Amino acid sequence: MQSRTPPPSSPSSRPCPPSNVRTGRPRSAAADEAILEATRAALVELGWSKLTLGDVATRAGVAKTTLYRRWPGKSELVVDAVAVLFDELELPDRGSLAADVEGVVRQFAAILDRPETKTALMAVVAESTRDAPLRDRIRTSIVDRQKRLVLEGRARAERRGELPPAANPAAAAATADLIYDVAAGAVVHRTLVSAEPADAEWVRRFTALLLGGLAAAASD
Repeated sequence: MQSRTPPPSSPSSRPCPPSNVRTGRPRSAAADEAILEATRAALVELGWSKLTLGDVATRAGVAKTTLYRRWPGKSELVVDAVAVLFDELELPDRGSLAADVEGVVRQFAAILDRPETKTALMAVVAESTRDAPLRDRIRTSIVDRQKRLVLEGRARAERRGELPPAANPAAAAATADLIYDVAAGAVVHRTLVSAEPADAEWVRRFTALLLGGLAAAASD
């Protein structure tokens, strides 16, 4: 008797793969944190010129391929390692716009005073002068993320009645960009270029100057 070959099963009768199957390996937040911490430690110990991705991988206890999948090169890795430090900046309500500004300026100066920040920031800024993608990464990872502090501070000052509500949103956004540039530029120049301390007296005088300009801009 000739044996019959069973007909192929219909698509509906075939077992379906589970819907929660992931393609690729999920990214580990713990590995990212270990890599960024190892990068900052290597910067302090070795400096920019001697830091290698291989050394960072060894310090972090991860395979080199794990690191290379996340960061294409040393510059990008260092930018992200430093961006985490700037993400520590906060703007708690200290009761007045002047006190809020003084508080965040002191925080910013303290971050810039860390050895790993000094080494990394000066190095990546120098590299970015001939690397447009790196400039974009610095802008998106550090600058744009911290401009939120200016917007938060202005909104709080408006609620307190210290500043009038912005009549023109576009002009207010442009003013916020200018305030950030002035504040960040002054603190970076003071601490990293002039190598002078951003002490309490300097912060107080700078805040008074900044608020005087802000009041003039608000009255325009």
